[in-house]
Formats: sequence, structure tokens, C-alpha cells
Amino acid sequence: MKKILLFLIVSVILIPQTRADEGMWLLPLIEKLNIKDMKKAGFKLSAKDIYSINSSSIKDAVVIFGGGCTGEIISGQGLLLTNHHCGYGAIQQHSSVENDYLKDGFWAKNKSEEKPTPGLAVQFLERIEDVTDQIAPALKDVSSEEKRAEIIAKLSDSIAKNARNNTSHIRAYVSPMFGGNDFYLIVYKIYSDVRLVGAPPSSIGKFGADTDNWMWPRHTGDFSIFRVYSDANGNPADYSENNVPLRPKHHFPISLKGFKEGDFAMVMGFPGSTQRYMTSWEVDERISISNANMIKIRGIRQELMMEDMLADPKVKIQYATKYSGSSNYWKNSIGMSKALKKLKVIDQKRAQEIQFTNWTNADAGRKELYGNALSLIESAVKGRAKNLYARQYLSESVLRGCEIVSFANTFADLYNALQNGETQNIQRTVEASKEWMENFFKNYNQATDKKISAVMLKLYYDNVPQEDRPAIFDTIYNEYAGDFGKYVDYLFSNTFLLDKEKIEAFWNNPTEKTPENDIAIKLARSVSQKIREFQKEDAANSLKYREGHRKYVAGLREMYEGVRPVYPDANFTMRLTYGKISGYEPQDAGYFEHVTTAKGIIEKEDPDNWEFVVPEKLKQLIGTKDFGAYAMKDGRLPVNFIFSGDITGGNSGSPVLNAKGELIGTAFDGNWEAMSGDIAYETNLQRCINLDIRYTLFVIDKYADAKYLIDEMTIVK
Repeated sequence: MKKILLFLIVSVILIPQTRADEGMWLLPLIEKLNIKDMKKAGFKLSAKDIYSINSSSIKDAVVIFGGGCTGEIISGQGLLLTNHHCGYGAIQQHSSVENDYLKDGFWAKNKSEEKPTPGLAVQFLERIEDVTDQIAPALKDVSSEEKRAEIIAKLSDSIAKNARNNTSHIRAYVSPMFGGNDFYLIVYKIYSDVRLVGAPPSSIGKFGADTDNWMWPRHTGDFSIFRVYSDANGNPADYSENNVPLRPKHHFPISLKGFKEGDFAMVMGFPGSTQRYMTSWEVDERISISNANMIKIRGIRQELMMEDMLADPKVKIQYATKYSGSSNYWKNSIGMSKALKKLKVIDQKRAQEIQFTNWTNADAGRKELYGNALSLIESAVKGRAKNLYARQYLSESVLRGCEIVSFANTFADLYNALQNGETQNIQRTVEASKEWMENFFKNYNQATDKKISAVMLKLYYDNVPQEDRPAIFDTIYNEYAGDFGKYVDYLFSNTFLLDKEKIEAFWNNPTEKTPENDIAIKLARSVSQKIREFQKEDAANSLKYREGHRKYVAGLREMYEGVRPVYPDANFTMRLTYGKISGYEPQDAGYFEHVTTAKGIIEKEDPDNWEFVVPEKLKQLIGTKDFGAYAMKDGRLPVNFIFSGDITGGNSGSPVLNAKGELIGTAFDGNWEAMSGDIAYETNLQRCINLDIRYTLFVIDKYADAKYLIDEMTIVK
């Protein structure tokens, strides 16, 4: 009995308690949940200064940038700051061997030189509205998860449709929160005329590259600058020479006053995804299946990709974004698995599950509501393990790994439309294929894809049981005697998908026969068929997990009521996180300070390693200490800093603000020791890595000679 009591006491201690620096908070709830704590920590403004739908507020200067980053407005003329790695695709889009802006950087001398970037858009948050009361009553007596999902989808679509009000530049949707127990309407205004203004060379914006990624100390000038344009009335409009720079509702004043350790800081942005309510079974699944597969498969593919990138400048430009996007979460998975094990997160989760079970069993009403939550989750996770392994292997090695298969998928969809006689869908799919083809061939090297495809297809065959392979894999193995290189040679020589003229001829007269007989499309169709089989087999587990997760989250909220505020998992909706400027101790007898300086750039320089090349002009500026107004009081030039804010992917490019709402930096990374942070916030270790705004301005002013951009900003000295 004493052992049981002792274990329960230890379990309670192990349950992480929310601190000021943990949490990704919903803006409409700041007044209720956070503002008192924020004031106590040093915040000088009000909750309405952060979020208001009736007057200008901080949220009006924060945007979704592209499809997965955050940006902030830094002038009254629509100037936008984000990370270099967020603008990377746009910079690549404008690059060529003759004008390699990734390598050399780009700076418009005036507005007429700013580069329109088709496909790039930003989204301003209009409002967040709790619509739970419009949905929850309809779910009261519904026991079926399938029926529940149908009702939620129908009501959500209706609410979102009313919010859009037939306006093309308004995006609205209902987002489930807290495991599907609450629902919020999110409304954005979309601006699609966004132009590239400036970017440092990758030797600054990507300094340290893969080696330093997710690491502290850091010395990376990870920023790029764009401008948002509108029509003459300030409304969203497609690109036109008649458009004018946007006059925003709010833009951030920029502070040159700096900060000291212990100062308040906060981030507002769009964190993509966290799993803080994950159970011990799911953590084990993440380590042993999801991360393990990604680490192995992407590591092999990236090595092959880099060989060709280093051998050919054209391929380096074509594959820059592909490689960067792949390697970012490849390294994240390595760090996450290491941290989850080292910090014993599975033990933390088990302790929470024991506490939850004891709390649930102590009351008949709670037991009825939440008693089967954990057993449902455990059963679902164990039941899906085999399919998850095979499905992820298929996704990583074939769908992501073989570009020809991704391209062929578009034509596989067209084949299905032709087969079913869907006239409207045929035309729509043809148009989608045309758009895909233009982007595909611009950033495609056939020799690279051919080399990688042979390795990836064999990797899948060798590592996945026969019953979990698409049927075509055994056909390939038997017909080509296990030589996947030979099969790939035949595939690339015989598909019509690598010949633009043949593709265009097919579009002019689309018939079933052409895609039905094409070897690449046969491969893509077989892969798609297997994925559908996996999804069908996993349907019951998916419903089981959804019910268990929803109940578990609801139970945890009730268990913690009155003990501490609870926040929903990140889901790429705008959130606020706050904490303090603070170093940390990653290991015994070692302390990392909260700021790095230009001295570290020179210390890391390696002219023979592309990751650590320092531009000559930057070396001269650092050597002569020509830092202008951007140096700290002690004369050093700050580069990066850290604070205890709670961020994740999607927060890249987010504004880091001081207690007065002034911009002091741009978030761009997390730290290696706390890569488990998406699942469990680590109070003593987790840090948000940021670019100091003073280094950004130094590069713009002193390195790029683009002071005219600084002149349009609001600088606070």
C-alpha cells in the first residue's frame, strides 16, 4: 500500500504544470486566462492591444506567409519580414544560373524592381469566434463517431459559408479544438500580390545550414523581405501594375533598445501542430515507427540528392527547396527521438495516465464519461501499427521519394475521370495537370530522379512485407529479376510523362487508353490502390482513436479545472506564447547564454565548407566593427537570441515582441535538447531561437546598402 501511495505521489509530481513560458494560447481567451500572469511577468499592454476585432491590434500585423510560415508587417507601406527559409521557395522561383539569388542574395533598389511572385499569398486574421454552442447541442445524443463527424462537417460548412458571404478573398473554416470538444470559426482575408523585396545570400540567411539546424548557439541571418500590395482602396487584388503598397491596420515599431536576461518576450504566429495530449503508446509509436522510418528513408534520399546538387549549379537551384524541406524534419525526427528517450517522456505520460485513471475511477459519473478513453486509444494505436509502418514507408520512399510517381498521380486521377465519364472533372483535372507540369519541369532533373527512384523502390521492397506491398512491386521484381535499376531504366525510357509534346497531345485528345497503358501511371495507380486499402483497413482504428482522444482531452480539462489553465494543441491557428529571455544549462557544468554575436560567425568560418562560408564584405564589416546603430551597449553586434517561448513549426518567421509590443526579433527555430517539445514542453530546456532585429537591420543597411527600407520603418531607439 505504501508503495502504491508513493508511486501516486511521484506520478503527480511528474505531471508538468503549466508555467508562464508554456502554452500556445488562443487570442480571444487571453483576457480570461493569461493577461494577469503576463502583467506580472512584465507585459505593459492590454489584452485588447493584442486582439481586437473592432480596433487596430497586434494581430493585424501578423500574417500566414505562404502555406506554412508566419510573417509580420514592419512598415506603413506593407513591408513584410519573415525567415529566409520561409521565403526560400520564392527566392528559388526567381533564381537561375545567371541570377542565383539563393547564392548571391537579392535587393530591389526601389519598388519598381520588386519581384511579383505568382502563387505566393499572405492571410490576415480577421477574427476568431467560438461557435461551440452552434455545434455541440447537435452532438448531445450521438454515440456513433461516424455520425458525429458527419454532423460536425455539415454544421461547420454552413457556418464557414455564411462567414465567407460569397467573397472570393475571404477564407473561413471551423477548426476543432481540444480534441474535437470545442469549435472555433477562423476568418482570414487573403492578399495574393506579394513581391520579393530583399534577401541576403544563403551564406548569411542559411549560415550553418544542416549542421547548425535546430542547434544553439546559432549565428544565422534567417530573414527575407517582401511587400504586400492591394488595389487602390486597400482591398485584395490579383497582381496588377496599378496595385499599390498595402496600408496595414497595424505595423510593428522596431526597437533598437535591446534586452537583458530575464526580460519579458512574446511571440504571435501560427504554430503548425503539437501533440501535448499524446499518450505513452503514441509516444512509443512516434519513436519506433514514424521517426525511425523518416530518419532512415530521408537520410538515404538526401545523400543522393546532395551528390547531384554539389555536382551541378543548375540542379542545386532546382532541388534547393526540396532538399531543405526534407532535411528540416529529418533532423527534427532525429533530435525528437533522442530527446523523448533522454527526458523519459514515455514515463511522464504513463504517470499522467495513472493519475487520470485514478481520478476517473474515483467518481461514477466521470467513469461513465471517460472510463474507456485510454483503452480505446491503446487498442487503436496497437491495431494500426502494422499498417502505419507500411503506409509511411510507401509515402516516404515512393510518393515523396520518386518524383515521377508524384507527377504520374495527376494523370492517374485523369484516368479515373475518363473511365467514369466525368466530363467536368476531366477538364478540371487537365487544367490541374497543366499547372503541375509547368512547376514540375522547372525544378526537375531526370537523371537525379532516376537515380533516386531505383534506390527508393528497392528500399520499399526490401523493408516491407509482401502482403503490404502494392501488387505491382512483385510484378516488377519477377519481371526484372529483382533489378530495380533495370526496371527504372525501362520506366524512364517508355513513359510519355517525360515528353512535354506527348503530354500536350494527350491533353488535346484525352482518352483512357493512353494513361491506362503508361508504365509510370500503372505504378502510381497501384500505389494509390494500396493506400486506399490501408485507409479502409484502418477505418475502425481511426474512429476508435478519435473517440478515445476526445474523451481523454475532455477528461484532462475537467481534471485540471481550477488547478491551471489548459490550452489546445497547435493546429496552425494564430496563437500567443510568452516567457522570458533566458539561457539554459544543457548538461552538467555547461551554460548557454541568451545571445550570440558576430564574433561567433568568424569563429565558425570554414571557406572549404559551403555551410560555413562567410561573405567577404561581411567579414570586413565585422573586422572593422562597422556596426552603426545596431551594436549593443558593449559594442558587440548581436546575431541570435533565445527565450523560453513555446513554439513549433509554422512559427517560423513569427514576430518576437518586447513588453511594449515592439519588434525585437524573428523566431526561426527550436533547440536540439528539447526536440521533444511538440509532445511535452520541457521547462528547463525548451528555448525559441530568434534572429535579433538589430542584425537584420545591420545586414539591410551595412551589407546590402538598402537603407531606404529602414527609412520607411518605425524605429524606436
